[in-house]
Amino acid sequence: MRQTASILHLDLDAFFASVEQRDKPSLRGKPVIVGGLGGRGVVSTASYEARVFGVHSAMPMHEARRLCPRAAFLSGRFGSYRAASRVVMGVLGELSPLVEPLSLDEAYVDLAAGNVDVTDTEALLAVAAELRASVTQATGGLTASVGLGSSKFMAKLASELAKPDGVYLVAPGTELDRIAPLAVRAIPGVGPVTAEKLDRLGIQTVADLRRASPNELRREVGQAWATELARLSVADDDRPVSPERGVKSISTEDTFDADISDMGVLEAKVTRDAMGVAARLNNAGLFARTVTVKIKLGDFTTHTRSRTLLGAVDAGDVIAESARQLLRGASAQVAQGVRLIGVGVSGFTSAAQEALFEVASSSPDELQVDTVAPTVRQAAVGYQPGEDVTHDTWGAGWVWGSGHGWVTVRFETALSEKSGPVRAFRLDDPALRATPVMLADDTGLDSQDD
Repeated sequence: MRQTASILHLDLDAFFASVEQRDKPSLRGKPVIVGGLGGRGVVSTASYEARVFGVHSAMPMHEARRLCPRAAFLSGRFGSYRAASRVVMGVLGELSPLVEPLSLDEAYVDLAAGNVDVTDTEALLAVAAELRASVTQATGGLTASVGLGSSKFMAKLASELAKPDGVYLVAPGTELDRIAPLAVRAIPGVGPVTAEKLDRLGIQTVADLRRASPNELRREVGQAWATELARLSVADDDRPVSPERGVKSISTEDTFDADISDMGVLEAKVTRDAMGVAARLNNAGLFARTVTVKIKLGDFTTHTRSRTLLGAVDAGDVIAESARQLLRGASAQVAQGVRLIGVGVSGFTSAAQEALFEVASSSPDELQVDTVAPTVRQAAVGYQPGEDVTHDTWGAGWVWGSGHGWVTVRFETALSEKSGPVRAFRLDDPALRATPVMLADDTGLDSQDD
């Protein structure tokens, strides 16, 4: 490990919800919940006002509504989130050339590679405080928690301890004592499955992990992971800050309110999603060789089918046809009822290749249990709560809600000095329209923050 606390981790506070509160004056200081709004939706982000009621990310949306019925429930505006993220990453780039984005709302920074005196603790704390102020100013009011430590592990831990809207530094030399009483989930890479395995061995804390039998660890989690856990339990983490985190895949998913077994409906869904994925490929200037279709059934089992083309493509019709063929190959699963469907591409190149319409290989269907809540995107029907709209007379606003042929709009923007007026319109009112969202420079990084 380093002898200085020269690695910084920044985490934007309740990012999606905070962007909504920034842009919607009437929601400032009030509970806001962003995520999938259908019956099977999950919470992506909850504002701190909503967390008081027990709402948290990855919680089923119906449970969040039960806990906090008076919250504003919004479907999300990812164009706005990406724009804010780009601003923040730009601010971090002024500190050091070594910035490693992890998602839209968090990143590591190697301060030793920048013009910072990393041997002076007070100077490091001052840099962190100035960074937080710069982020708030550059983004129009968003706040961030900043952690400093001698490794990525320590910096990430420090930012968790700094939440919300604070700074924390784990002093070099104190790492072992600092992490000993923590739950094993604090170790990077330890999720629910590994934590459950460790619990069977009586291991709940990092201190327990240090005392664990190496043989028992190997039997439970495998040789490689047992070795890594033992190393991290004594804060041995020499991972560098790596700015080269190119996009490895581009995908989109739809979660349905009710299971769908109609092949025609699902083919239409994957066609639309394939066209969206192709648009993102074009924006990124990339071509892809592999097309993947993901199907989640009503019992949460997940099937993925992939096809690698002989050439690299960015054409929506080619990707769509491959996706439809993969879907038809999963007709037995489709008949059981599909809860979620997704289309993705990978195997990127920067140039198109020959034989674009030929198929090189098709992998067998892979069955797995999906233990991670997906990013939920409901299929648009009319206007979505939180969506930006413009009216010819009233100007810019956002959708408060819609139903029964009507849409309710609050006319306000981030620049409004106070809450704006609310007006209702028919869904087909020609004077009302959705505000276009620019999605260029898509990072391919998503967020599900805590």
